[in-house]
Order: sequence, then C-alpha cells, then structure tokens
Amino acid sequence: MQIPYELALGWRYTRAGRATRRNGFISFISGVSMLGIALGVAALIIVLSVMNGFQKEVRDRMLSVVSHIEIFAPNGQALQDVDATMRQAKQHPEVIGAAPFVAAQGLIARGEDMKGAIVRGIDPAREGEVTDLAATNAEVLKLLTPGTFNIVLGQELARQMGVGVGDVVTLIAPSGQVTPAGVVPRLKQMTVAGTFDSGHYEYDSAMVMLHYEDAQRIFRLEGPTGIRLKLKDLQQAPRVVQELSGMITEFLYLRDWTQQNKTWFAAVQLEKRMMFIILTLIVAVAAFNLVSTLVMTVTDKRADIAILRTLGASPGSIMGIFMVQGAMVGVIGTLAGLLLGLGVALNIDVIVPAIEHALGATFLPKDIYLISKMPSDPQSSDIVPIAVISLILAFVATIYPSWRASRVNPAEALRYE
Repeated sequence: MQIPYELALGWRYTRAGRATRRNGFISFISGVSMLGIALGVAALIIVLSVMNGFQKEVRDRMLSVVSHIEIFAPNGQALQDVDATMRQAKQHPEVIGAAPFVAAQGLIARGEDMKGAIVRGIDPAREGEVTDLAATNAEVLKLLTPGTFNIVLGQELARQMGVGVGDVVTLIAPSGQVTPAGVVPRLKQMTVAGTFDSGHYEYDSAMVMLHYEDAQRIFRLEGPTGIRLKLKDLQQAPRVVQELSGMITEFLYLRDWTQQNKTWFAAVQLEKRMMFIILTLIVAVAAFNLVSTLVMTVTDKRADIAILRTLGASPGSIMGIFMVQGAMVGVIGTLAGLLLGLGVALNIDVIVPAIEHALGATFLPKDIYLISKMPSDPQSSDIVPIAVISLILAFVATIYPSWRASRVNPAEALRYE
C-alpha cells in the first residue's frame, strides 16, 4: 500500500531538518513546541488527578459520619412508624442498610467549660449498616446501652474539654421544662464511654453520640426523628431520593449526601473547573507555538513548494503537507504528555515520598492537614477531554501557516533560486 506523498513529506519535515543550521533551528523550535504540549498535558492530568484524590479522600471521611440518604420528619418531630418506613425504604434495590437515629443540638458542659454539640442518638446494633465510623468504633459504641446514659465524644471535642473515658459531662437540651419558677433547661449528667476519630475536624470537634432511646428521653421524643440509609453506589443517591419519594407513603423529607454538603462540593467543583481552564491555557500557548514553527518552515521551504507546484501538486496537497507536520507535533506531544502525566499520577504515592526524603521536607504535615499522603485519582472523564482539547488546539494552530504555504506563487519563489 502506497503512502500518500503529503503524509510522507509532512512526516519528513517533522523529523528532518539537520542538514543546515537554519533547518536545525526550525527543528529545535518544533521540538520545543512538542515538549511544551507534553508538559502542559502532563500538568493537567497530574493536577486534576490530585484534586480528584483529595476530593475522594475528604468525601470518604465525610461519609464515614454522614449517611448516603437521610429520611426525617418535619420540624425535628418523631417518625410515626419507623419500622414501616424502614421496610418501604429497603424495598429499593439500591438500599443495602438502614438504621434509625435521633438528631438534635445541645450543649456539653464540664465545670465552667461549655461547648455547642451536634447530638446524634444511634442504635449501635444497626449503625454499622449505614456508616463506616460505626464499624471502626464498634467496641466503643457497644457501651451505648439504653438507660446507662453513656456518651461518646468526638476526639477533638474531648481534647478541647479535657475529658477522658469515665469522666462525667452534662448534656443541656435547648428546650426547657416549665416550672413555677419559670422555664428551666433540662440537664442530664452523662458518662463518657469513649471517643471517636472520623478524620474530619468538623465532626470530631462538634459531634457526640448516645443511644437513641436515651436521646428520646432527654429531648422528650416519642421515637427516632429519622432513618439513615446506605446505598450500593453512593453516586446514585440523587436518583434514589427521587424514587424513594414515590415509594414512602408517609409525608417525610429526604436528603442525600450531596445536599448535606452542597457548599463544599460546589466549591471543589469550581476550583477544579478554574484549574482546568488555567492549565489549558498553558497547552494553548504551547500549541500556538506551532504557528511560528510552521511559518518559519514555510519560508524555508518556498523553493520546495514551488517545485512541487510545477510538478502538478495542488494547493490543497501543499496545505495538507504542512497540516500533517503540525498535526504530528500535536499528536506526539499529546501522547508523550498522556504517558508522563499518567505515569506520575499513578505512582505519586512513591514519587512524593522520594522527593520529601531528598529535600528533607514534608508537604502534608499530619498536624495541619487531614491527609498525610498525597492522594491521586486519575479519571477518564478528565483525561479524554484533555487529550481532545490538546489535539484540537494543535490542529487549529496549523491552519493559517498551511494556508499560507498553499498560496505560494511558484514563479516568485523560484525567481532568485
């Protein structure tokens, strides 16, 4: 099979160019353009993979405390029929776990020290079905038996208050009881049974857990205020919420994990989008370096173009030769960038510690950041658009110089040869 001469000449112009000093310089500029595209593509892949890794790591830690879906009654009231609602929810094929809970707010006091707290009443026997935190702290949560009024504090909250296992703290409910002397807040002394560490500061510094029956007594509720669900695929949570709304007969509110942390996820997506745009500009700068490279090549090859035209080459064929040259630079640069970017992104857990060891520095100190290791999560939804955009930019950059080459007048080009 014979290769079209446009493709053969375009490839020759791409890889050749060392016969003269001028051609060598053009080849050098072409190589710089190729390197720029490769580094830009690699930077995009590495940065977006690290951002995906951070998002996944924080999301997983968040979901160790927050359930995939919550079903709750209006105004913090108790559910009318918890068991019936749980049975209806479990009929959905995506639901693999369900557990009742009581959600409230209160104050934790010890002496003169007082902290606001998110109070969560749980069923220790079922909590492991809906959160990873319960599975990793199963021994501590077993101590939350009804009637004992034991409490488990977030590790950071316990540290701030200076309490440990066996200490007594006072839980203050926001709604008081009416007495002849006026409204008196409801107080209950609780024994600290242990602490938990979710790895997420917001919850470790503000959340406390107790048995849901004890929470019902303290907050004067007739039953749990909601049900937490765990799904096979957490990404399907918004769709499952819509479907459960039609399956549950009682009037209840449903909320998935993306709604509970909507602001945080929106901020992360905005940062990722802006980083993609900024780094794409780097690729664009490298791609449009091809314009200067091809313009210089066209000027250098005017005599060759004139000879090809006199031999019968059409303007379209001349244009195709130089578009092949520019496209080759773009394709090779993009492929090199993909290999380099994926190589670094997939091995960043080895590369970063090696750099830290060589420099004697720590990029993610454990006492400052939630994560002590650099995470990475390359996703095809990021990589494919990066490659496509890089190729399109390289192709667009070749159009004008190639068109100029097709407009070369053979008589003018050969006049001084």
